[in-house]
Amino acid sequence: MKFIIGLIIATLIIGSLGCIGQKPSESVNTLIESKEPFIDKVHQEVFEALKLNDSLLFDLGFNQCDTNQLRILVSSDFEFYHDQAGITDSKESFIQSIAGLCNMNYRPTRELDVESLEVHLLKANGKVYGAIQKGKHRFYGEEENRPKYLTSTADFTHLWIIEEGNWKIKRVLSYNHKEPDNE
Repeated sequence: MKFIIGLIIATLIIGSLGCIGQKPSESVNTLIESKEPFIDKVHQEVFEALKLNDSLLFDLGFNQCDTNQLRILVSSDFEFYHDQAGITDSKESFIQSIAGLCNMNYRPTRELDVESLEVHLLKANGKVYGAIQKGKHRFYGEEENRPKYLTSTADFTHLWIIEEGNWKIKRVLSYNHKEPDNE
């Protein structure tokens, strides 16, 4: 049974990578050690697949304004709960909001605190159907003639679900935002 689940997860990971068609940043290729030992091989594989998806979602989608990448990774039944900006209740609203950020007079970027990343599997009858990904991240501003500067830090919780054989982000909680002076 474990072999079959492992095979299914490996197929999902490979399928997820194959359909994406983008190369993640080099930092994604570095193995991130989990704070706790992996429960099993499936847990490790899901952790690494979602670590990659985090990079694609943020390094490409958010930081580089690649809305096509967002369309691939975001579930059609998407909701985003932000402690300062409120609720974004659709995939299209989310993608439009990211595109809007890319048209501002400064460029917001996000960096993951890789040490904080956690993944918790969700199973039904022993079969993985999703996962909760938690961590901390930092947001920066970039402007012409000014060095990159920290704008805030925050915690996040992402609900990833397997839809049609691919990992899709379905729910996002972004909370505990702190400005640099308040840390």
